[in-house]
Amino acid sequence: MTRGLFISFEGIDGAGKSTHIERVAALFRQAGRAVVLTREPGGTPLSEKLRELVLHEPMDALTEALLMFAARREHLVQVIEPALARGDVVLCDRFTDATFAYQGGGRGFDWQVLGQLEAMVQTTAQGVLRQPDLTVWFDLDPQIAAERLASARVPDKFESQPADFFAAVRAGYAKRQAEMPGRFARIDASQTREAVGEAVAQVVTPWLPRSGS
Repeated sequence: MTRGLFISFEGIDGAGKSTHIERVAALFRQAGRAVVLTREPGGTPLSEKLRELVLHEPMDALTEALLMFAARREHLVQVIEPALARGDVVLCDRFTDATFAYQGGGRGFDWQVLGQLEAMVQTTAQGVLRQPDLTVWFDLDPQIAAERLASARVPDKFESQPADFFAAVRAGYAKRQAEMPGRFARIDASQTREAVGEAVAQVVTPWLPRSGS
């Protein structure tokens, strides 16, 4: 049976990661794979409702983290795990690294507590801690990201944070990469869209034959 493959796409708001997910999906479809495109927080009806609360309602940092992991649990149980069991490729716009970066880095919430929640929520029935096989991190200077967002949609409560918040988020991503370097691929997101796309394709292409084994 074809093995499922789980790839997450990470980065601060304005890094442009969402632009390239569809291109990656096309590469896997061309290779004959079924692809599930999803996002966090979100991915299920309940998780999308929790997303709206998290993005727009003021709340305590622990409450925010708990809602993130509650949405993630539903997402895993209802979408991600069944897709991987079928042998599909799951492409997720953000996953747990974002919680460590935004709540741990940006909010300054306890990193160890986030790790405890991660273990509780993401351990499968087989006793395996579910993590992406590959995480593509779109790394970008917060000032450049802010300039890109200035003419974008009405910002949510995270997108409207000051530059120092995003600097802390970026540092959170870097810390997470240092803890799990084997699954991270850092992309310089300050390049042109075309150059970023080429870099992403180079990272993903080796997984095309591997995903069918």
